[in-house]
Amino acid sequence: MANPNENTVPVIAIDGPSGAGKGTLCRLVSQRTGYHLLDSGALYRLTALAAMRAGVSLGDERVVADVAANLDIRFDATPEGTRVFLSGQDVSSDIRREEVGMNASKVAAYQPVRAALLDRQRAFARTPGLVADGRDMGTVVFPDAKVKIFLTASAEERARRRVLQLESAGQQAHFDEILADIRARDGRDSKRSAAPLVAADDALVIDSTNLSIEQVLDLILQQLKKQSLEGNRDA
Repeated sequence: MANPNENTVPVIAIDGPSGAGKGTLCRLVSQRTGYHLLDSGALYRLTALAAMRAGVSLGDERVVADVAANLDIRFDATPEGTRVFLSGQDVSSDIRREEVGMNASKVAAYQPVRAALLDRQRAFARTPGLVADGRDMGTVVFPDAKVKIFLTASAEERARRRVLQLESAGQQAHFDEILADIRARDGRDSKRSAAPLVAADDALVIDSTNLSIEQVLDLILQQLKKQSLEGNRDA
């Protein structure tokens, strides 16, 4: 079912696999337009982290869904990025751990969890507009979004980016292991029965493998201009 707010509040849905650059692009688009930002992937990571901390079995769909329905979360935008809070605690770093990411992909396949988070995601659509970062924003959560982007890149390029990200944070990274994890996650996400990772029929597909962030941003802003969704902030 579509979100009634989509008829009055413009939504820009940016979907794609992990490592394609969605997070960075969504923040930049949000800054350019002045629109609110939703990192839907963080919701699943928050659910996984909350379940792990509570000692809940990640194989119990109903119990995990109950955790999702009762999440105490907050997103704070900062010049450095988006800070994420769980029960008042800054967990911005914790939810980006590889273990949490893999568990988030698992719980995201549970229909009861997706149902519990669906209304919460749609509630982010409020004036002046929303930039929604995820994997099913344009297909399930906001099917009537004014602009839909599907951002992708080769698995090898996404693994390379992840290695650079980890190394820049002072963490050890092994390319082959990360590449294998990305391919495994892609397989699960594209084949799951509940909202598989696919581009919406009316989405603009952008392959960022050989493009810079600035080039991808320019393509997205061109699409927004076609829909008169430049927002209310200067570029």
